[in-house]
Amino acid sequence: MAGIVLDYGPLAAVLAAAGFAMAAALAPPAGRAAAGLYRLCGAVGAGFLVLIGLLILLEIGSRAAAVYVPGLKAYAGYSMAASAFFAFAYTFGHRAHIRMSAIVGRLAGRARRIAEIWCLAASSFVTGFVCWYAVKLVAVSWDLEDVSEGTDRMLLWIPQTAVAVGATVLFVCVLHRFVDVLRGADIGDQRSADVMATAE
Repeated sequence: MAGIVLDYGPLAAVLAAAGFAMAAALAPPAGRAAAGLYRLCGAVGAGFLVLIGLLILLEIGSRAAAVYVPGLKAYAGYSMAASAFFAFAYTFGHRAHIRMSAIVGRLAGRARRIAEIWCLAASSFVTGFVCWYAVKLVAVSWDLEDVSEGTDRMLLWIPQTAVAVGATVLFVCVLHRFVDVLRGADIGDQRSADVMATAE
């Protein structure tokens, strides 16, 4: 059973995320649910940023008090990774991310559309791979009961799960936008933004 989960669990997670992204692009109710999910990601990402600050303050305070608290740097690192993925999903979902358009911005018409589709296709592949790998990492840590190297002996699948969830939502968001563009939306089109605004 464990072997099946390790071999097919990450693939199942990627396929489920892809299915939800397709539904979000094709069905308005699913699109509104996805918009709500992206907004939630913004709050979760902000929460992890606050957690990073608290962990840093705790480390500073513990050093000043000459009290050793194990694992704080590692937890801050996992929190940073999780915060980044959740924040990426929020900004990409609301099309507020910074785009490097040095090449694409110089194109127009059909060439611009082809370039946008290629970029979104590549982004979907990369984020899908990151999603698969992050889920695989959690599954392996769970199976091996892997623990941190510090004296805290934290089960690694616990902090890794937050990173995997963030990576999965980012994949959903990018694939959602890719399907939208394939269906005729342009990068400046307000179709997805209107759905999100309506959901709010």
